[in-house]
Amino acid sequence: MTGTVLAAIDLAHPENHPKILKEAQTFAELRGASLTVVTVIPDFGMSIIGTYFQEGAEQKALQDAAKTLHEAVTSVLGKTADDQIKHVVCHGAAYEQILTTAEKFKAVLIVMAAHRPEFRDYLLGPNAARVVRHSNCSVLVLRD
Repeated sequence: MTGTVLAAIDLAHPENHPKILKEAQTFAELRGASLTVVTVIPDFGMSIIGTYFQEGAEQKALQDAAKTLHEAVTSVLGKTADDQIKHVVCHGAAYEQILTTAEKFKAVLIVMAAHRPEFRDYLLGPNAARVVRHSNCSVLVLRD
């Protein structure tokens, strides 16, 4: 099968990395698909926000996120797996970037976590809910 399994991880929640990465790897192996890992950092370029950061802060944040993403994958799946996985670091709205990355890599499945919901979240966090609602492929949302 062609396509990729997309593992969407939030670097701010390392406690979720093992379950997301292991499930994504298992599904990729079962489907004969490649594995792509994506993380999204906030968009520093918005005019109201961008003025508070030094020039180059966004590029540095992207580089740091890429390094941390590789470290997260290596710590869970090992160096050999990390070398074979595509790593994507985006900036902007998390759900938009996850959906865009899924389209770009022709994802057959997105694996992601959802935080513990509050009543106002109506069972799923806002990013997970939007990805589920708008994705063109299946989405596996993992809970604790």
